[in-house]
Formats: sequence, structure tokens, C-alpha cells
Amino acid sequence: MRIKFFFFILVLLLLGLGIYWGIISRDIPRLYLVLGEGAVILILFYLSVFYRKIVKPLNSIGNGMDLLREQDFSSRLSPVGQYEADRIVNIFNRMMDQLKNERLRMREQNSFLELLIQASPMGVIILNLSEKISQLNPMAVKMLGVHADLAVGKQLKTLDSSLAAELDTIDNEETKIVRLNDANVYKCTRSYFIDCGFKHPFFLIERMTDEVMRVEKKAYEKVIRMIAHEVNNTTAGITSTLDTVEQTLASEQGMEDLCEVMRVCVERCFSMSRFITRFADVVKIPEPNLVPLSLNEMAATCKRFMEGMCADAGISLTLECDELARPVKMDAALFEQVLVNIIKNAAESISSSESARQNGQIIVRTQSPASIEVVDNGPGISKEVESKLFTPFFSTKPDGQGIGLVFIREVLSKHGCTFSLRTYADGLTRFRILFPFP
Repeated sequence: MRIKFFFFILVLLLLGLGIYWGIISRDIPRLYLVLGEGAVILILFYLSVFYRKIVKPLNSIGNGMDLLREQDFSSRLSPVGQYEADRIVNIFNRMMDQLKNERLRMREQNSFLELLIQASPMGVIILNLSEKISQLNPMAVKMLGVHADLAVGKQLKTLDSSLAAELDTIDNEETKIVRLNDANVYKCTRSYFIDCGFKHPFFLIERMTDEVMRVEKKAYEKVIRMIAHEVNNTTAGITSTLDTVEQTLASEQGMEDLCEVMRVCVERCFSMSRFITRFADVVKIPEPNLVPLSLNEMAATCKRFMEGMCADAGISLTLECDELARPVKMDAALFEQVLVNIIKNAAESISSSESARQNGQIIVRTQSPASIEVVDNGPGISKEVESKLFTPFFSTKPDGQGIGLVFIREVLSKHGCTFSLRTYADGLTRFRILFPFP
């Protein structure tokens, strides 16, 4: 029970005592009656002073506790005119000022950190104690390729994302370089922070595609130029010598077979020169001349060009156009070469498998607003090969040179496209290209 309640009980008791004293004091001298009543009145007056000095300050302090409980840091206590109580009131008001300032500082800091995370060029993914995504910034959403609402509250391994699958394999306090099937390279770090005594895991994802591609291109440009220089110089000298020897031997009797060998050697030198020139062409890809063109018309043109080759291999090549697909900015010559290479690779993949060749099918499909994909039912791409597809000089073909997909990567990157090549759960392999569209 509150002190105020006990105070009122004491006042009532004193008033009852005064009334009782007046009743029983009829037979005693009047002086004693006056003294008794005066004592009661004096005690009541003292209690009123006691109330102002003790009870009222305690009530004021109680109101302050209510403000703290409600976290109302903007209100203040008024002085009560009592020295000791006013000291407590002043301390309380200063404490409220500090709490208010600290709350404002924390809010500003949290707001600043939130804005920094949202605008960060690095992907940030925060997990809860159940290893489910509790928060991710826009860059992480873009890297994962999933909608934020569909990702929050789910575990990484349940998302339809190649990057999410790689993140799920990273241990705590580990950094891993991840190369995906869309030619993107990421530096992924898993760590944790302490909140309320619990460890909360989070991922930091840094996109390194541009840096890696720049280093790779610089490296293979140097290698290709050096090889081309040496090969061309060597073959030029050899072909010149072989031509001279052939012309000399042509005038002699019985040298026809030897002259034929000379001509074969010369042709082989020219083939070697053309072979190395193909590598040099990757280095010298021109900047695209971007003009608005119909994606459906481009797909139809490439389909007509490649259907003869596919028919000879017993492969069905079909075209599915979305009428809502809008024109996109592209270089017709470069992109046509890209699409032809993709269809050719799909046909070669189907032809490499006896079971797939019997019912080979390739579909070129456009989709709204601005995307195109080439689908084939070939033997598929393993997870180990996916991450190496767009690496220079890597090829799964016995006679492959490993420059076809590098050429495709360079051209699509110059067009600002996002793309991926992978085999999905339905067994179909899809090369998807998404054009930038406002």
C-alpha cells in the first residue's frame, strides 16, 4: 500500500482522537480540553507539513518512475520546494536528458547504418539463429536473383539461386571465391556479430567479376599476341621455304609425290595461321554499335541460318516468340554471332550423346520484356563444369579451343546483358540472356 494511504489513515485517527477527546473531556477542566485540542491541531498541522516535505516528493519520484517505465524521455519533473527532494528531481531530469540524447544518437546511428547497408555496393545477408534469412540489402537481392519477399524467412539452400547454394557451403569465419555459371565472380565471407548474447551469422558478398575479367583478358591477350607473333613468323618462313623447294622439285622427274607433300605442309601452315588468328579475334572484339532492333526478328534470322545444320544432325530446331517482347539495343552482327555460337554449342552437346541425339531438340525462345533463351535436351552440364564454363581456354570438347564462350561473354558484357548457362532440375539446359531494359 502507498505511503499516501497510510498518511490519510493517520489523519483520520488523529481526527477521531480529537473528537473522542472532546467527548470524554466534559468533566475535566477547560484548560486541559483546550490543550488537548490544540495538541491534536498541532499534530495535524505538522502532518500537513510532513505531507508536503515527504509524501509529495515521493509522489513526484513515483511519477518519474512511471515516465521511465513508459520510456517517455521528453517529460520532466517539477521542483517540489524541498531541498533533498529537489536534488533528486534535478538528478532525475539530467538523467532523462542524457537518456533522450542517447536515444536520439542511437536512432541516428542506426538510421545511418541502415542507409549505408541499403546503399552498399556489397551484398549483405543477415541470418537469424535458425539459419534463416532475416534481412538482406538490395545488392544482395540483385546478386541472388530472387525477390526479397520470397527470400526473407527461408534458408539459403531452399532458394533457387546458384549463389545461395554456394553460400550455404561456406563455414563460419571463412572467405571463399565463387565463380558462377553466369560468368560472375564473387568474394563471399561468412562471419557473425553478437546481439543480446547470441551469435547472428551474416554474409558479405563482393562482386569481383570486372576485376577478374580485366586480369584474365590482360593475361590471355598477352599470351595470344606472343603465340600469334611466334607462330606467324615461323609459318611465314616455313611456307616461303616450302614454296621455293616445291618450285625447284617441280622441274625434276619423279618428284610429284614429294611436291604433294610440300603442298600439304604449306596448307598445314596456313591452317595453323588461321587457328591462331581465331584466338586473336577474341582480343580484337570491336565496341558494339547499339541500335534498337527486334529481338524476335534476330531470333528468327538465326533460326533460319542454323536449321539446316541442325536438320543434318537430326536435331529439331524450333522458335517460340513472345509478341510482347520489345525492341532492344544491340549490335546485329555481334549478337547474331553470339546466338549462332550458342545454338551450335547446343547442337554439338546433343550430338555428343547417343541417347540425346535420338530425340534432340533445341528451342529458341524470346520472352517479355527483353530476354531470350536457348533450350536444349542434351546430356547437361555438371556442377563442377558450370563454374569453369566462361574461363579462357577451358573446353569440354576433345578438340575445343576454349574461346567460344569467352567470345560470348565479352560480347554480352559489352551489351550490358546478364546471362547464365546451367542445367535445371527438369534436365533441360538453358542459356538465358536478359537485356537491360528501363
